[in-house]
Amino acid sequence: MPFLALILFAPWFAILGWVYWTYPKSHAVTPARRRLDVLALLIALVLSAFAMRWAFFQPFDGVGKMWPQVIATLAGYHVFLLVLAVAFFIRRKKYRSV
Repeated sequence: MPFLALILFAPWFAILGWVYWTYPKSHAVTPARRRLDVLALLIALVLSAFAMRWAFFQPFDGVGKMWPQVIATLAGYHVFLLVLAVAFFIRRKKYRSV
């Protein structure tokens, strides 16, 4: 069940994606910006799933069965936030309205 964390975090990822999509309102909304937003959200979701799968299958000797899920959740969440943060700064620099 390496993707259980992705299923459980889907509502929170949707909220974070909505916040990324919506704010800041001062930036110009162009088709190019929307393409960047869609690309960033897709990359964040895909890399998050890969991070969860990778972390789930790391060797955790001597720990309970819960810890691979916990580590997979943390890895996926951090990757999702990292991708959105990088995309946010790229978007801020590229599409800042004057």
